Amino acid sequence: MDPNERHWYAIYVKSRAEKKVAIELEAENVTYYLPLIKVLRSWTDRKKWVEEPLFKSYIFVYVNKSEYYKAIYVPNALKYVSFEKQAVIIPEQQIEAIKYFLEETEPPMPDEIDLKRGMMVEIIQGSMTGLKGELVEVNGKNRVKVQIDVVAKSITLQIPPSKLRVIE
Repeated sequence: MDPNERHWYAIYVKSRAEKKVAIELEAENVTYYLPLIKVLRSWTDRKKWVEEPLFKSYIFVYVNKSEYYKAIYVPNALKYVSFEKQAVIIPEQQIEAIKYFLEETEPPMPDEIDLKRGMMVEIIQGSMTGLKGELVEVNGKNRVKVQIDVVAKSITLQIPPSKLRVIE
């Protein structure tokens, strides 16, 4: 690992401690990303919209070699998501896919591509160019849903067909 090169990693944290870890990372000046979604929670006496993590027990950090250990030693952080005892680098495109999923506001664009469920497609335009996934639904000619795997969980993005190409 180049000492100055930064990469995204996923940290597994204690249950329901994602926001606490985010506060600690902020205090340590570590760049992090905690994707949150609004969910309607019901209690016996009321209902309330609350923000909760999209990925329970995970937070993403963007660190270089010197920040690598600083990020994992904050309270409630347990371990880096790893494969064969090596922390897994999360591609920048997957982080962008999560952000796009949570902030999508782009209007639909009509297109004439003949797309079918199960096709593997690649995004060819926008901030997620190069990201690949499986086409899971075609919503008329204006939108398609593409499933993309991130941290052992899939997210589904609605994307205009004009931003996709079919891959073999």
